[in-house]
Formats: sequence, C-alpha cells, structure tokens
Amino acid sequence: MYDYVIVGAGSAGCALANRLSADPSISVCLLEAGKRDRSPLVHIPLGVAGIMPTRHANWAFQTEPQPGLGDRRGYQPRGKVLGGSSSINAMIYIRGHRSDYDAWSQEGNPGWSFDEVLPYFKRSENQERGANEHHGIGGPLNVADLRSPHAICESFIAAGQQKGYARIEDFNGPDITEGVGYYQVTQQEGARCSAATAFLTPILDRPNLTVVTEAHATRVLFDGKRATGVRYRKNDQGHEITANREVILSAGALQSPQLLMLSGIGPRDELERHGIELRHELPGVGQNLQDHIDYVTAVTSPSKETIGLSVPGSWDMLRAMNDYRRYRIGKLTSNVAEAGGFLRSDPGIDVPDLQLHFVVTILDDHGRKLHAGHGYSCHVCLLRPKSRGRVGLHSANPMAAPVIDPGFLSEEEDMQKMVRGFKLMREILSAPALASYRGRDLYTADVRTDEEIREVIRQRADTVYHPIGTCRMGHDEGAVVDSELKVHGIDGLRVVDASVMPTIVSGNTNAPTIMIGEKASDMILFATRSSSSSREKEQSHQGSQPVWPVEATV
Repeated sequence: MYDYVIVGAGSAGCALANRLSADPSISVCLLEAGKRDRSPLVHIPLGVAGIMPTRHANWAFQTEPQPGLGDRRGYQPRGKVLGGSSSINAMIYIRGHRSDYDAWSQEGNPGWSFDEVLPYFKRSENQERGANEHHGIGGPLNVADLRSPHAICESFIAAGQQKGYARIEDFNGPDITEGVGYYQVTQQEGARCSAATAFLTPILDRPNLTVVTEAHATRVLFDGKRATGVRYRKNDQGHEITANREVILSAGALQSPQLLMLSGIGPRDELERHGIELRHELPGVGQNLQDHIDYVTAVTSPSKETIGLSVPGSWDMLRAMNDYRRYRIGKLTSNVAEAGGFLRSDPGIDVPDLQLHFVVTILDDHGRKLHAGHGYSCHVCLLRPKSRGRVGLHSANPMAAPVIDPGFLSEEEDMQKMVRGFKLMREILSAPALASYRGRDLYTADVRTDEEIREVIRQRADTVYHPIGTCRMGHDEGAVVDSELKVHGIDGLRVVDASVMPTIVSGNTNAPTIMIGEKASDMILFATRSSSSSREKEQSHQGSQPVWPVEATV
C-alpha cells in the first residue's frame, strides 16, 4: 500500500518518482516492465547502435501497414528498461520552440505557456556551459557538449553555412529561427545520462521509494470512479498494489492509452469490440497520435574517419574502446546524430518546420540493415505534421502489443513539405564543404523529379521516434486529461508522459517529457499538501493523530 503508484520508469516517471519521494512522508512505488539498466549498451553512448535495431531493452513495436508509406509497416522502438526511451535514444537535448508551448496554453491549458514551463526545464538541467536566463545548473539531468565530435560534422555545419544558414551555438537559446550546428546531449563524463541515471539511481536507497522491475501493468483497479491501485504481472504471477492517493500512468504515448483501454476507459466501440467492460467513456483515449515523419539519405565516403564496417574501422573501434575505458573520450562517446539543424520549408513561415540530424555512419532501416564500408547519413523530419493516427487494442490480452497507426502522410500537405525538406537537405549535402567526404548516394542518385522524390519518401520514410498526443490535455470532449493531467471523469488517476501533449513539439521529445514530469510533480505535491493541511486542521479540532503515517517500503 503506497500513496502513489507510478506505472512506467521512463523520462517522466523517473522525474516523478524522484520529486514525489523527496518528501519522506510520501510513499511511492514505481513499476517498470523492463529490467534494471545494467547493460553497457545503455550507458556507453554508441551502444545505441546495438539497441535500436534489436529487442535488447526495447519493445521494438511495429505499426499497422501505412497507406502513405506504400502499405509498409513502420518500426517503433521504445525503451523497455529503467529510464524508458531515454535509455535507448540519441541523447539529443532539445526543448522545441516557445510557440509550441504557447499554443498549448492558448488552446485552454493554463500553466503550459513557454514562460511557465521554462523554470521546469531549468530545474531539471545541469548545463555544463553554465547558467543563464535559458539554462539551469545543479539539476539532475546533465546536459553537455559532445566530447569527441567527428570532424565531418564541422564540414556539415560549414556546408549549411555555404547554403546561407546561420551557425547556431545553442538550439535551446532565445528566438532560434533557422540554422545548423552541433547538438548538446544528455551525457555526463562521456556516459549516457538517462532519466534513470539522473533522477532514479541516486535515490534508490530512499526508504519511502520502492522500484519494481519486470512488472508489466495489466490494468488499473477502481472503486467506482476512483482509481485505487494497479494489477501487474511479474515472474508469470499476478500481483496487485494499492494507491492511497493516486495512480499515475507514465507508460508513454503508446502504452498509457493501451492501459486505460484495458482498464475500461476509452472509446466505447473499441472496448466493446474486445469484450472489455466500459467503466468510463472517453472517446479521445488513443486518438490524436502524432509523430515526426522522417526520411534518411545515406552517402558512402572514401574517408575512414566515420564509423563503418571495414578493417581500418575495426582497428579504429578497438582504439576507441581503450580511449573510452581510460579517458571517457573517443568514438564510443558519440551519439551518432552529432549535428543537425532547423530549416523552413517555406521562406514565408516564421518558425522552422523541418529538422535535420546528421549521422556519422551509413544508416539504413533504423540500423537493421548493415552496409560494408564508411559513409554518413542525414535525416530530414517534418516537425509539425498535420497527419493524425491512433493507438488501439489488438485484443483484451494485456501482454499483447497495442495497435499503432500513426497515419503517416495521410495529409497531402505533409508530403509536400517533406519533398521540400528533401530538396533542402540535398542542397546542403551537395555543398563544397563536404566534397572530400562525398562518395556515392546510396538511394537517390537518380532521383530528380518531385514525383520521384515522393516515391522514394513513400519507400523509405518512417518515424524518428517521437510519438505523442494519445491522452491529449484539454477540456473539450476529445481530451483525456485536464491541464493538471487528471483523467476526466475519474478520481485519483493522472497521465504524466508525452501522451498528454496536445500537439507535437518542434524537436526531440525527451527533454519536454522530463519537463512534464517535473511540472506534474509540483501540481501533485501542491494538491497533496493542500489536502493534508485541510485534514490536519479538521483533525486538530477532533484530537486525532496525523492523517498520513509513513509506510516503510523495501
């Protein structure tokens, strides 16, 4: 029996567990379906290359066939380990544009404008460059420059400058409009700083915090319209756990809506189709799925400096292993996507709607197809797609994967912008600064017309791993949670993760999801202390003992 039960130890869940359990009078249980984050592939930055294409610490979901992608099934890697997707991502620290958050607020979600969420970004951050009005120091999440960036990234940035783009030193600074540069990363002394490393590992000895791994949540428990606990499976056995105050779902944009539906909360027709008793009808659960559609081009290179499969590359990697072991520098500290930029698909728009990730190796099908030799790749993704998808159920079996249908390129405007993005990316990659590295274009050497570009996008585009929006925050009939992230119509239940975003942010989603966890913790603690204060006043008149005795948890 705990005050709070959190389902999911990902980016938001780890931040929540840390902040809530900082109060010793509050007991917290954190459930995670994956294992402890002991794998070296998690902590060594370049280890991402071994995780993303496999099921190691990875749910490795597939989408439904996508008409916009020639009926191909897309790939959806998500973290199945302490730290969630922050333990398997490319560690890029990006917040998005201030207009993203201002739009949330303007849509009827008070407290979520950029100026109101910036303090939570700063609170979580330990910016190695130092503090200023946009950055914080002393927070759990270490944000750093890459230790050993590849020289080709400097040439990529120079290529962008040759095409008229500014060099950006801080993509999270004031009023960033357009430009290229190096990404900062969530690393500390050359190792990954996941949400688990930052928020969870330092506090595992707190007596009021219990972390249960390999615990797959199967449904939320209720007393009428109040959430009272969680049922989960561990070691092929069922268990139940009680939440005195709240159950908090932080299972991510794909699995938080799945768990709500398995628990009888969601669209009536979806639940009836699978024989699930309707507890509360919320038609928006699982709807509004948004993701950044992304195309990757790859070019071979005569240079052996990039990461590649070759005899020189193997010797280089052996040296890199020694450099990492002794000094925490070298190729193993690479996040692979070291540089990039933000571009506008149309000069007439104010805020960039395209993002580039420049990759220091040949990347094909999320790393699941390998190529001999050396080269480089570049992603272009659409930051504010119009296309919408959904998450549903394959069955009432809680161990089954959810239905994932992103609806990629279902809106024609998205394809038009991706075609423009492809052309802008190609212009940069063809600039003189990259001439000494440039070899053969692997996929698009003969692609010239707009229709040819469309076809190669349909053949090769997929996610860049940023699903959001399936438990949308708002106050209309399609919203799932309110601006305090409480599930509409249900007491004692919140959703705190990327699924609550009404619209997708203009960049990578890890830092914004941690911010959501930080802000939610303050809202929850404020409500807890207000409630406790009221009860204590009431009981002081009755001569009662304090209301919330601390339960020791092991």
